[in-house]
Amino acid sequence: MTWAGKRQLLYSSVVILIAAFILFLIIRPYINKAPTCFDGKQNGEEAGVDCGGTCQIACTFEVDQVSIRWARTFEVVPGRYNAVAYLENHNEDRVVNSISYRFRFADKDNVYIGKREGVAYIPPSGKFAIFEPAIDLGNSVPVYTDFEFTQNPTWINVLGEKIDQIKILVSDIKLENEDTAPKLSATLKNNSLVQIPEVNVVAILYDEKGNAVNASKTYLEKLDGEESTVVNFTWPKAFEGKVVQKEIIPVFNIFSVKIK
Repeated sequence: MTWAGKRQLLYSSVVILIAAFILFLIIRPYINKAPTCFDGKQNGEEAGVDCGGTCQIACTFEVDQVSIRWARTFEVVPGRYNAVAYLENHNEDRVVNSISYRFRFADKDNVYIGKREGVAYIPPSGKFAIFEPAIDLGNSVPVYTDFEFTQNPTWINVLGEKIDQIKILVSDIKLENEDTAPKLSATLKNNSLVQIPEVNVVAILYDEKGNAVNASKTYLEKLDGEESTVVNFTWPKAFEGKVVQKEIIPVFNIFSVKIK
């Protein structure tokens, strides 16, 4: 090979090496991606595929399923009912941001007479209620009420510090006019320094055997930091059983609360 040929070969080799190095720099991030919670793989500190460990999504096998304690309907006026499902989340620091559900109703002969569907939030650690108002069933009388979630939940890890910081306290629960047109009142206090928006408040009344006598719901657009407010629930007629216990359940989406 001539000297000129050798020099041309040297230049070509250098150009090829430079091009290969630039190509390596371009494709390296795609070859050696850092593990993320959205790459469709179990890597890093994940306990499953894109779940557990440092990921916000909890793995299905890490959580306990929600218990459905009971579901019932309560007549408001003839032909119109409120439906309530009473549930319990056994997971202290895990919630479900959105999940679809369905109530189904049957008469005394267990014949299907209607349904009501909706979307709910599952709060952390404890009992909560899902309430559906003003269900029109015509001339049918619901005797059996069934409740179920209609999709698999996506559980999200929430810092325990945030859960402990954002609390609504309930006090001064009073029931009046029980034998005519019952009225229930209670005081709610936002025990945190930040605003809590969109608070659903469910009231459930029980007899001496612990059976639910009736229920109602009200809604607060917001509850400012350290604010106290009185909520009221009313019914158009007397209850069938004697009320001996009263439960007020505030439910709000912790992700809607902005920590300063």
